[in-house]
Amino acid sequence: MNDLFSPSLIFSLLIGLIIGVVIMIIASKVGLNRDRVKAQQIIDDADAKAKNMVKQAILDGKTQVYDLRLQAEKEIKDRRTELTDLENKLLRREDSLNYRDETINQKEKKLDGKLRSAEEKEQNLERMREELQSRIDGQITLLERVSNMTEDEAKKELMDVVEKKIQNEVAVYIRESEEEARLKAQESAREIIALAIQRYSSEEAVERSVSVISIPSEEMKGRIIGREGRNIQAFEAATGVDLIIDDTPEAITISCFNPIRREIAKVALETLIRDGRIQPGRIEDVVKKVTKEINDEIYKAGENACFRLQIGKMNKELIQLVGRMKFRYSYGQNGLEHSKEVAAIAGMMAAELGLNQTLAKRAGLLHDIGKAVDFEMDGTHVELGAKLAKKYGENEIVINAIESHHGDKPATSLISNLVAAADTLSAARPGARNGGLENYINRLENLERLATDFDGVEKAYAIQAGREVRVMVKPEKVDDAKAALIAHDLKERIESELTYPGTIKVTVIRDVRATEIAK
Repeated sequence: MNDLFSPSLIFSLLIGLIIGVVIMIIASKVGLNRDRVKAQQIIDDADAKAKNMVKQAILDGKTQVYDLRLQAEKEIKDRRTELTDLENKLLRREDSLNYRDETINQKEKKLDGKLRSAEEKEQNLERMREELQSRIDGQITLLERVSNMTEDEAKKELMDVVEKKIQNEVAVYIRESEEEARLKAQESAREIIALAIQRYSSEEAVERSVSVISIPSEEMKGRIIGREGRNIQAFEAATGVDLIIDDTPEAITISCFNPIRREIAKVALETLIRDGRIQPGRIEDVVKKVTKEINDEIYKAGENACFRLQIGKMNKELIQLVGRMKFRYSYGQNGLEHSKEVAAIAGMMAAELGLNQTLAKRAGLLHDIGKAVDFEMDGTHVELGAKLAKKYGENEIVINAIESHHGDKPATSLISNLVAAADTLSAARPGARNGGLENYINRLENLERLATDFDGVEKAYAIQAGREVRVMVKPEKVDDAKAALIAHDLKERIESELTYPGTIKVTVIRDVRATEIAK
């Protein structure tokens, strides 16, 4: 125990402890110095960065100040330039005003001189007028004394003579002007109409109230009729037509007043004959399919007509009605072709006269639109057409053209007159319609008969396919005034008693000949 805690050992421990403490103190001082060095370094770095930032801020500030100074100098320079230009303009304006002022002063001086000169001339003219008036008064007094007439009496007589002369000259001038205007108007109208007809050509069509279908054999008739007539009954019920199956070899006739239903029946029956399957169910399917195809064909026909005529946008239902005219015939003339022809002719004449060509063509195309539904609805095609045009919002001029093209209502525009003229031209031109030969001959005979009914008429001839009648009168019985009266009365009777396309010209000829032979 004493050995364990001996003084030497304790001393050694104390020495070791002291040394450890000293070492720790030294170590801590070394670390503290190191931290101080690091802190100082951080402070130095921060101070350097702060100085750099200050330097950079000062540099940026100087740069901005420099830029602002340059901008300010530029603005000042521009402002000085503007002020200089404005000052120069003001100087030039001032010079101009000074020059104008000098010019005005010079002109005022010249005007003053001219005014004085004019006043002097006016005074001279007044003196001359007074002298002349005194001379005229003296001459009038002398004339009154010589002619034994007062001034008023002389004036009245002179005015009467002048008035009669002027009346004669005015009458002659008016008559010559009217005749010249009439000849020019007729020539211009004939030229416009001739050009319109020459520029347009259309196909002719034949009117049909029945359609004849060829069949491959007589045995097909029995198949079309079917057992106990089921097939033919189903076909007629589906199409609304009458099938006429008679003794005509290898042919079946379809009869129907509705041309569209007749066309549907014709195409459907031809399809069934080619297919060979003829039974009620198949008939209904084919008729439905053909009906859709025909309706599409109708719309395409109307759309094509509008496109070719270039009449602008039109209501789709109205286009469908235009297309239905393809299956409408009037006196052998196809309704759609006739409407297209009227539209083209009216458009050409409108172009020649400087009118709205598009509106004229639109009115021409729709003038007979009522015929697309007149076999389904009550009323004339004019009334129905006007209702349809109003229903689909057509122009008032188009509506009036429809209402007036047969004279049912007065025309309110030149385009309405052109449509009526184009309708007459299209219907009356050679080959347009199938007017029978017998009716044609009867019309000519009636025309000549009406002319020969008048007293004093010697002969009458219907010429130019009934568009003119020439009447020869006996000159010893009919004078010029009566000849004009006969022409007027004959025109009235033709209009009231005959039905004819277009117009008829009445010409009464009174020819007086005196013949002598010298021997």
